[in-house]
Amino acid sequence: MSQITMSNLNILVTGSTGQLGSEIKELSSKYPYDFFFTNRISLDITNKEKIKSFCQTNKINVIINCAAYTAVDKAEKDEKNADIVNRKAIKKLALVSKKLNIKLIHISTDYVFDGKNFKPYCEENQANPQGVYGKTKLEGEKELININPKNSIIIRTSWLYSYYGNNFVKTMLRLGKEKDSLEIIFDQIGTPTHAKDLAKIILDILPKIQNEKVEIYNYSNEGVLSWYDFAKEIMKMSKLDCKINPIQTYQYPTLAKRPHISLLNKSKIKQKFNITIPYWKDSLDDCLRRLGERK
Repeated sequence: MSQITMSNLNILVTGSTGQLGSEIKELSSKYPYDFFFTNRISLDITNKEKIKSFCQTNKINVIINCAAYTAVDKAEKDEKNADIVNRKAIKKLALVSKKLNIKLIHISTDYVFDGKNFKPYCEENQANPQGVYGKTKLEGEKELININPKNSIIIRTSWLYSYYGNNFVKTMLRLGKEKDSLEIIFDQIGTPTHAKDLAKIILDILPKIQNEKVEIYNYSNEGVLSWYDFAKEIMKMSKLDCKINPIQTYQYPTLAKRPHISLLNKSKIKQKFNITIPYWKDSLDDCLRRLGERK
């Protein structure tokens, strides 16, 4: 395959109304690429022929798949639909990518791990999802790896938040204005990912992705914290007078089991593409400023 230059990239972004897709859309004017932003209405990614037709018509040579079934608890009772979006659709995107020589960037999750590791997860660590969401995301990864379109990668990320959509940061801001105190879990450890940072990395590394087999990379912001620490910092930066009390996971039961430790080792992506990853507090500061909540 000849080297794709920056000036002739036609990029299909699926799931473009979600957090990551929306951030890519906002950044898109800063890059010399032609973007095609789609959602479930404008392009059915569960239909292989529709994907193929869209890609051929628009001369697509890169797909960034931001579409996913992300309702973690709902997935426990809705495995069929989670599987359709998180596995079957990936298989179809991969088949079309291989057939048409398209570079595919697929977004996955820290939930493919069981959270029992004592140190940050590397890409080659054994996956062991504990719930339907993680299981279907891992199965989607496997479909892509087995079909193996050239120049394609999987990026696993964690604790995604953004200026757009619904997320932990926005929930904390809303509740912090409504309540005097909140109980937040302190025994789940990881790192938040500002979707804007991930979007920028994806667009920056696109021309540099050259691999014969599908590669997996981890990406989150830098640092280590709990959901409790995250909530405390949101209140502090926003100057909200809401007390955050630490609780343990068992005190807040959910349908889906969450990983206790989901730290991701980002050495591989940093070394491969020579990138610097922002510290989580700096990225949170940036997001809160965009939301008009930094006091």
